[in-house]
Formats: sequence, structure tokens, C-alpha cells
Amino acid sequence: MDWSRAKSVLIVSFLMLNILLGYQLWVDISEQLNANVNSAELPPDKLQLMGQKRISLAANLPVGTPKLGDLTYLLQSDKKSSPKKLEKPVDSGLVFNKTELVKAMGGQIPDLEDYEYNLHSSRDGVFVLHRMVEGRPMFNVKLELYTSNLKITGFQQDRVEEIGLGEEKQVIGSAKVVASLIETYLEEGSVITEIQLGYHGQIFDSEKQVSAPTWRVILEDGKVYYVHAISGEVATEGAEEEPGSESPAA
Repeated sequence: MDWSRAKSVLIVSFLMLNILLGYQLWVDISEQLNANVNSAELPPDKLQLMGQKRISLAANLPVGTPKLGDLTYLLQSDKKSSPKKLEKPVDSGLVFNKTELVKAMGGQIPDLEDYEYNLHSSRDGVFVLHRMVEGRPMFNVKLELYTSNLKITGFQQDRVEEIGLGEEKQVIGSAKVVASLIETYLEEGSVITEIQLGYHGQIFDSEKQVSAPTWRVILEDGKVYYVHAISGEVATEGAEEEPGSESPAA
């Protein structure tokens, strides 16, 4: 038996094993560090509860508590009709480049420059863009771009006019919002994938609408929570305000 060769094989094997274990350790530490960064603003008791319920925070907590007010506006929507076909379909990849998208489709879709693509709102075969107001999305006001064979072929659009701004108040911080959801609403194993501040409100069967400053929190399983950024009241996608909801500031 060639002991020298066997010894070399063992050394190489142990070296490869150490490299593999080292890489796995690095991955685990990196994931833990990312989790710590994302959840650093949460109170210790909520961090402990996160661990007990195996809740993960895969999104960064937005910083700042700006002053925002309710939006009032007139809404025109063509959702009750079939999607409008584009006279000239364009490459679907343009949705990721706003300047090029507006250049290619601005003549076919009104006010296109006022909308921005949102990954978490989109679904298979449909890119969703939200109407923006001073850099923040109106979650209820959408432009949906329908695709086929890597081409944008049609659209449905919500349009707003005469936007008014109500009395501005300081919003609740994202950490308090997430802490409240962890304590009261999120089930075991939930993974938070997006937290964004914008505007949201129930759409009524009339032209005039009201949207309030709202934190939108999206889970990995697709469930969406809307948290009123002033009062802390909670609603889910397509639902009224949930009874018994409490303010995160309480």
C-alpha cells in the first residue's frame, strides 16, 4: 500500500471538508448578520418573540418618520373594461428602465411618467406600476401592463386628478409597525419580504377618493398588511380594517 499517496489523499480530503464547513459557517454568519441589521431597531422583547415564532425579517426597515397627510383625489379607472391593446407592442424589459419605457410608450399611455414599477405588486404576465405622489406610491392606483411573448401588448390604468393634501402628521416608524404585527398578527414561520410607506384607502363607487398614509407589509406567502401610518390600524389585502387592531404606538 502506498502510504504516502494515502496520506496525501487524506490531507486533501480534510482540506476540502474544512473549506466546505468554513463556507457553510460563513453563509450562516452572513445570514445572521443580515437578520441582525434588518431587525436592529426592534425592541428586545419583540426580537425574542420573533425567535419563538420563527418569524424572519428579510426586508430592511425604512428609516425616518416624515409628516404626511391624507390625499383626496378624483379617480378614473378602466378596470371594468377589457385591457386596451397597444398599437405597437414594446419589449417587456423596458419596464425596468423608466426613461426608455416612457420614451417607447408615453404616446400610448397617458401620464406614464407619473407611475413607477413595483416588483411586489406585479404578478405572472402583468407588470404593475403605482401612481407616485412626491416619491411615494398610491397602492390603490395602478397601471397594469399585460405581457405576451416578452412584449407589452396591453394595459389597464387608474388615473387621478385634482390631488389635494390634508393636514400633515408625523407617521409611526416602521419598527413599531413591524413590532405590532409580530405580536398580534403574524403566524409562526412568517417571512417579511417588503415594507414600504405610501398611501392606501378603500375605493368607493364614486369619483372622489381618500387615501391615508400607510405602511404596506408583504409576506413571502403573498399576504399583505396595510397599517395606517398615523393611527396604527391594520387591514389586510381586500379587507376592511381588522377589528380589535391596536396602534403600534400604544
